[in-house]
Amino acid sequence: MAAISALALTLAACGSDNTTETSTDSESSSTGGELSGQLSGAGASSQESAMQAWIAGFQSANPDVNVAYDPVGSGGGRTQFTEGGVQFAGSDAALDEEELALGAERCAPGDVAELPLYISPIAVIFNLPGIDSLNLSAETIAKIFNGEITSWDAPEIAEANPDVELPALAITPVNRSDESGTTENFTEYLAAAAGDAWPHEASGDWPVSGTQSAQGTSGVVQTVTEAEGAVTYADASRAGSLGTVAVQVGEEYVPYSPEAAAAVVDASPLAEGRPEASLVRELERDTTADGAYPIVLVSYSLACTEYEDAADAELVKAFLTYVASEEGQQAAASAAGSAPISEEMRSNVMEIVDAIA
Repeated sequence: MAAISALALTLAACGSDNTTETSTDSESSSTGGELSGQLSGAGASSQESAMQAWIAGFQSANPDVNVAYDPVGSGGGRTQFTEGGVQFAGSDAALDEEELALGAERCAPGDVAELPLYISPIAVIFNLPGIDSLNLSAETIAKIFNGEITSWDAPEIAEANPDVELPALAITPVNRSDESGTTENFTEYLAAAAGDAWPHEASGDWPVSGTQSAQGTSGVVQTVTEAEGAVTYADASRAGSLGTVAVQVGEEYVPYSPEAAAAVVDASPLAEGRPEASLVRELERDTTADGAYPIVLVSYSLACTEYEDAADAELVKAFLTYVASEEGQQAAASAAGSAPISEEMRSNVMEIVDAIA
């Protein structure tokens, strides 16, 4: 297993052929209807659309298994997992040092696995009727969410969008009220790319006080949908018909897409100093790579490499095998617009999943 951390991870381009074949491991582990029982997970709401597709596909092959996932948010999912309340969790942020210690205690004598099975851009989403897209720099985005740019016709916005008729309408930034991995990824981007325009550290808790907020991904998207002039950040799969931002990278403006999200992840190294079963990446948020979209989340599936209950181990192993399979990744891509993992990443993930006992 020590070889895992030495392997480079890459993402497949999302535009691959839609006709896919399930891997042999997936067929043997997630089909046949021989499994039964209850499998419970909780965590990132960003994974909700993908998780619904994964559960549907897995339960179709295993009708005697009931899989439940509570999209309570990354922080809540990590807490429930480390406390032993669920068998697996989803998190848009890596476990911190304290959480790793708690997870190691929960999973002993095994360890915590952090598996990057959902990769998606985070969109900056706004409600301006008649405007589908805006070009914005990291500094401008930071000033909007820090309350320094307060009108949509501000000079910083107008200069980057000379062909757009901007309204003299107040900007209402909307942030997550719950601890959120999406918030942590978004503030990591602002802290790395916006310079002095964002004076706050990266955090899963929104660092600016007195703001408009809502619970979960659905909450912030619904709030923006109902309020002209509002703007938020959310998993790109939930943008719907709302306007979205093309982010300045180098000298160009890059709109979100699975391919652009994959490009920035490809350019980022594995995080150092983590357990063998952790495949966390250190994302380069301030990249200037052509075509890379830097506001991206890599959402991890959390599991134990060893469970007290053999039935729990069998169910978690089978479910994660399906999620990591070509079939499972294509199901998530179709449902949520995520970027399917590459064969190399799948090999690294399956080395860990196959060892669950």
